[in-house]
Amino acid sequence: MARIAGIDIPRDKKVVYSLRYIYGIGLTTAKKLCVEAKVDENIRVKDLKENQVIAIRDAINKFEIKIEGEARSEMAMNIKRLKDVGSYKGIRHRRGLPVNGQRTKTNARTRKGKKRTIGLGKGRV
Repeated sequence: MARIAGIDIPRDKKVVYSLRYIYGIGLTTAKKLCVEAKVDENIRVKDLKENQVIAIRDAINKFEIKIEGEARSEMAMNIKRLKDVGSYKGIRHRRGLPVNGQRTKTNARTRKGKKRTIGLGKGRV
């Protein structure tokens, strides 16, 4: 198993899709990294040579991509700033509601949590 940026990426997947397991690297960035490291996108991780893995690590350092802890802390700081300023998005974050304008009358269960019945509901009859 190849270890890049402190993450064990899956062996049986193609390199482009395995790199996406690193927080902060998406599909487009993974493709750019493969081009920079001169690694074929369609090769499986288990078939990578050690010098190719090193080339991918060097490409990540060259692009100065914020990954893993650095990217997570930056995201947390951005959300904290929105909360402190009191912006609309910050208030939505604080209340645990959808931030980007999604409807909440019927959906948004992921953000709102398990449905709680108010009133009579399913109690005694």
